[in-house]
Amino acid sequence: MTLAEARSLTFAHRRKVFLVSTPTIRGLSRIEREFEASDQRRYHVPCPHCGHVQWLKFERLRWDKGQPDTAEYHCEGCDAAIAEHHKTAMLAAGEWRATAESEDPGTVGYHLSALYSPVGWLGWTRIARAHEAARGSDEALRAFRNTVLGETWMETGEAPDWQRLADRREAWAPGTVPEKGLFLTAGADVQKDRIEVDVWAWGRGLESWLVDHIVIEGGPGDPDCWQTLTDLLVRTWAHERGQHLTIARFAIDSGFETSAVYAWARQVGFAQVAPVKGLEGFNRASPVTGPTYVDATIGGKRLRRGARLWSVATSTFKAETYRFLRQDRPTPEEITAGASFPPGTVHLPSWADAEWLKQLTAEQLVTVKSRRGFTKLEWQKLRERNEALDCRVYARAAAWIAGADRWSEARWADLEDQLGVAKANETDTGQGAAPRAQGRTAPRRRTMRSSYMG
Repeated sequence: MTLAEARSLTFAHRRKVFLVSTPTIRGLSRIEREFEASDQRRYHVPCPHCGHVQWLKFERLRWDKGQPDTAEYHCEGCDAAIAEHHKTAMLAAGEWRATAESEDPGTVGYHLSALYSPVGWLGWTRIARAHEAARGSDEALRAFRNTVLGETWMETGEAPDWQRLADRREAWAPGTVPEKGLFLTAGADVQKDRIEVDVWAWGRGLESWLVDHIVIEGGPGDPDCWQTLTDLLVRTWAHERGQHLTIARFAIDSGFETSAVYAWARQVGFAQVAPVKGLEGFNRASPVTGPTYVDATIGGKRLRRGARLWSVATSTFKAETYRFLRQDRPTPEEITAGASFPPGTVHLPSWADAEWLKQLTAEQLVTVKSRRGFTKLEWQKLRERNEALDCRVYARAAAWIAGADRWSEARWADLEDQLGVAKANETDTGQGAAPRAQGRTAPRRRTMRSSYMG
């Protein structure tokens, strides 16, 4: 950017330099830095009811929960609801106004979100619907904030207090899958003298439960260690409703003893096991990419494209985990009255000890400067051991690889039916399940039961 501006100096006073971009991460976005150095102009429009002039903010777009079709903008002056059809006249009567505190920043800057989109383009109802669809996914929410609102995404990497997490622990037996857990994934962290594995259950909205914590002594140089790991792939965990579940996807870190990890993954098959490699940084198109075929050295022999490797943006999943852990929860009284936990809630069992909780909260997101003077976000350890956090990230990546972030309502409903969760709820409440939407009768398709249902 500096070089491009320097080359424009040849044109002296006739030059114009335009910097146009969608913002990215707060504190790292170049266009954010340039906009903050400008006079920060926003497009102000008058309220059709009271005439109050304002610039449009997303927090004033309101709708009934789960009903984006009711979206209306509320004036910050009179709080009256403004319907979509008023927008045409509002835009025609609007004007750009500088909002920067500096009197003469020397640069003109403009910001415009999709809230100003003309009638017939991207309306308020579609914006509300897009936000509803993005809830529960950091990647989707970040894309919404960057592309629809034109705002930076704030990565929140503050580690929650482990003692507060201890106070929130819930009672269920080790190895038992709570009722709303619909499938299992596992994350394995390979150490010099052991392999640690955490098994997580996942439900709708990526709500999750720690089901098991397993430490396999011996390390990657011990054949018995790998055999024990193999046995986990066929082991079953009892669901609260009587079914038995196996691990749908098993993600194992390949950063240490890579050859041994590849050899084991080839032996047991890549259909269930996913060797993963962590990547730093937030500015990635997807939190998980792959698989890519990589060369593997097995038994002293080099095999071209001998292993499948998944790349995982660990920073993204760490930030998501900490955000989920800090979420407010309903009180016991509200739960008794029928309140549900917010999407992404992380449930921890009473048998998760202090050491495990400290490992889960062992890192902090900080802003550091590189040698060239650029700032970046970086995860730093608060304590030496962080296996619980790493295993959580790998298990979360396994859920992404299994497709949980992209499953349809029908897919979740099918898992509930296979486990008897929906039928159990009907029995407990004495009421029938909510009727599904009726449409044209479609040809019957063959239904395959999930292979990880025991």
